[in-house]
Amino acid sequence: MRYKLPCRILAFEALAWLETLMDTKWATTELAWTAHPETGWEEVSGYDDAMNPIRTYQVCNVRELNQNNWLRSDFIPRKDVLRVYVEMKFTVRDCNSIPNIPGSCKETFNLFYYESDSDSATATSPFWMENPYVKVDTIAPDESFSMLESGRVNTKVRSFGPLSKAGFYLAFQDLGACMSLISVRVFYKKCSTTIANFAVFPETATGAEATSLVIAPGTCVPNALEVSVPLKLYCNGDGEWMVPVGACTCSAGFEPAIKDTQCQACSPGTFKSKQGDGLCQPCPANSRASSGASSVCSCRNGYYRSDTDSPDSACTTVPSAPRSVISIVNETSLVLEWSDPRDLGGREDIFYNVICKKCLPERGMCSRCDDNVDISPRHLGLMQRRVAVRNLQAHTQYSFEIQAVNGVSNKSPYTPQFSTVNITTNQAAPSAVPTVHLMAATASTMSLSWLPPEKPNGIILDYEIKYHEKDQGEAIAHTMTAQRSNARIEGLKAGTPYVVQVRARTVAGYGRYSSPADFSTNLQTDPPKSWQEQLPLIVGSATATLVFIIAVVVIAIVCLRKQRNGSESEYTEKLQQYITPGMKVYIDPFTYEDPNEAVREFAKEIDVSCVKIEEVIGAGEFGEVCRGRLKLPGRREIIVAIKTLKVGYTDRQRRDFLSEASIMGQFDHPNIIRLEGVVTKSRPVMIVTEFMENGALDSFLRLNDGQFTVIQLVGMLRGIAAGMKYLSDMNYVHRDLAARNILVNSNLVCKVSDFGLSRFLEDDPTDPTYTSSLVCYLKGHLLEKGEVVEEEK
Repeated sequence: MRYKLPCRILAFEALAWLETLMDTKWATTELAWTAHPETGWEEVSGYDDAMNPIRTYQVCNVRELNQNNWLRSDFIPRKDVLRVYVEMKFTVRDCNSIPNIPGSCKETFNLFYYESDSDSATATSPFWMENPYVKVDTIAPDESFSMLESGRVNTKVRSFGPLSKAGFYLAFQDLGACMSLISVRVFYKKCSTTIANFAVFPETATGAEATSLVIAPGTCVPNALEVSVPLKLYCNGDGEWMVPVGACTCSAGFEPAIKDTQCQACSPGTFKSKQGDGLCQPCPANSRASSGASSVCSCRNGYYRSDTDSPDSACTTVPSAPRSVISIVNETSLVLEWSDPRDLGGREDIFYNVICKKCLPERGMCSRCDDNVDISPRHLGLMQRRVAVRNLQAHTQYSFEIQAVNGVSNKSPYTPQFSTVNITTNQAAPSAVPTVHLMAATASTMSLSWLPPEKPNGIILDYEIKYHEKDQGEAIAHTMTAQRSNARIEGLKAGTPYVVQVRARTVAGYGRYSSPADFSTNLQTDPPKSWQEQLPLIVGSATATLVFIIAVVVIAIVCLRKQRNGSESEYTEKLQQYITPGMKVYIDPFTYEDPNEAVREFAKEIDVSCVKIEEVIGAGEFGEVCRGRLKLPGRREIIVAIKTLKVGYTDRQRRDFLSEASIMGQFDHPNIIRLEGVVTKSRPVMIVTEFMENGALDSFLRLNDGQFTVIQLVGMLRGIAAGMKYLSDMNYVHRDLAARNILVNSNLVCKVSDFGLSRFLEDDPTDPTYTSSLVCYLKGHLLEKGEVVEEEK
């Protein structure tokens, strides 16, 4: 008697690392597997939960004793797989639910397999027995069913291996169960293709045993290179990759991308010089990369890299010519000295070459000096800026080229830039200066005069004055230079005798000192003055009296303004009037009842559309300081500095912020920072001034230490003094004069700025004194050079 078993199947999702060799669930026709005997297993059609037709096998000969029913699948190629897995879905009826059956009823079945190199099995071969079939396992259900229940589907998975032949058959043995074999799926596990450490590892089937590890060799992804070998991964029995060995990294010109699975080319304008995991970087200064995948950025025209520079370094150029070449001739020898070039080309490896040429004026040509000319320490590759030249020919004209060279000069197709000095040997130094005369003396100064040497033997470049206290000797003598034949020595002791000597200098060097002359300073503090000398003092006193009167008038006007409510223009005319021709009075904006009136009166309102902020260059007490552009109607566009008022300001902060504009708007002087206007009708509130390219004086001096001449430094001091004198003439005290509050433009013009601490002039002897560090800088510069500026300077 055959029992019909319910056909119900559960859906099963194949995992990504499983590969199916056979699955009866997808059969659309009869399976036609081989059954032995024919009265055993029976093929039946049914439907799964999705109402898809399926083919199943059933057997239920439980009332007959000694059952041995076999069912064999079709031939299954193994595809070089070493171990396969069999998933079986089946139902089994509970023996206790079947009445009147002998004790031979079973609830299990056996799984076998048979290997073969071809599909050669028949109805009688191989024999239906355990050998030649290989038993995999006895399969028992987790749940069985009775007639009163629907069938409960069991799922069991078994594996076997290693397989060695072309394919195999599956066989199912029933020994007396009432069951239904709903579906059979044969699959194997594999490790899918993966990328690890920029290496690709191919799809790899698992090993013959569940614990086996299969080695998979790897290859670097495109545009990557090996950094350690061998490249391999291990595929375990569960189809998982593990234990990576070896690695690749992206080649030069390529960077990691897409979660480190690819190497993409550097975009134009970027580069990567070395193999590795690093990212592409922007091209260094003065270089470019016009195409992608660049491992080095090529230098722009006129810029180079030396052979020792790395591809990551910026491109540099050749230096400019050396400066300030000085020659000191002594018959057939000379000493050459010079200063560093103004532009080092962006490099520190600067050195010098000295090229000696002997000139023949009658032929109008110069040629290289003979080998017997000695240039010490050497003439090529000099690190120092001084050489001594000996063994020159007497009464001969020479030309010396001092070349500045750095690490990329050999890359340039042009000759290194140089400075030239022409000398003639046996050129005599000037004769001694005649007697020195004392023209005037005070308690701390002496004014001297002398005649030029009788035989100057050339153009007098300058004079050197040497002086010391008579009772102290020459060991502690002081020197100073003068451009003319007169000078004033300052800082002397009162009533003290001094010994003074003077000598002249030409291109051939210094001449002999004059004979020692003894002079003494005066004992009295202030020498008697003639009425002509007292005239400036009289004029100054009168001016001070006039300033005092002006101040009184201004104070009176301010007090009157506070008491009256007249029109705004009436007070403006009174406060800004010129008391005397050329004398304008400063008005403190804090004397206004409404400080906004001072802003409207002294500062021009600018429409915000005319102002363009480009970048932030600093920060102040009230907000940021920016560089920008100002384009007013009918005027050309100019670069300006813009002070902005930070968000969230109070009324007091806004008043204090704009008070600086009210102050600056009253000044008009080339050494006072110029106010362009204010923006108060929009946000942020701005003060717009002229832009000073070189910034604050203190940082500018530190950045360019040793780069200025005495004349330049004195000119900068003179500009600061002129600005402060203008403020004083306006009856105004700055109260915070310091190098940080002096701005410098591109022409080295110094201008006074930062009027935040300023107030109306008061006679307060307790106020601190502020000085500019330019004075200290100049003093140190002159002491280092051994120079003192003469009176005319």
